[in-house]
Amino acid sequence: MKELDVAGLQRRLAEFAAARNWQQYHTPKNLAAALSVEASELVEIFQWLTPEESAAVMDHPESAHRVTDEVADVLAYLLQLCEVLGIDALAALDAKIDRNERRFPIP
Repeated sequence: MKELDVAGLQRRLAEFAAARNWQQYHTPKNLAAALSVEASELVEIFQWLTPEESAAVMDHPESAHRVTDEVADVLAYLLQLCEVLGIDALAALDAKIDRNERRFPIP
């Protein structure tokens, strides 16, 4: 199994886009819009499911495949947006968790 890391995946996404001359379309606005569309496609899978059905979505090969693909699409656009804006996604998440821990202390 190959080892994956955020920087390596961002590099692969950039190379994929460059090989197809798509960088011209990868503006922050377009990437944010694409991210929103893909997140909506993920929501659509769960839209009319009961809580129990949604918890079991990965138990069924067809729905598991759809969910996995949409999660990948959301992550791809998020990583591309971070790359274009110069955001370190892991550092941003770490800082946000720190802020949330201060904001919502354990009772």
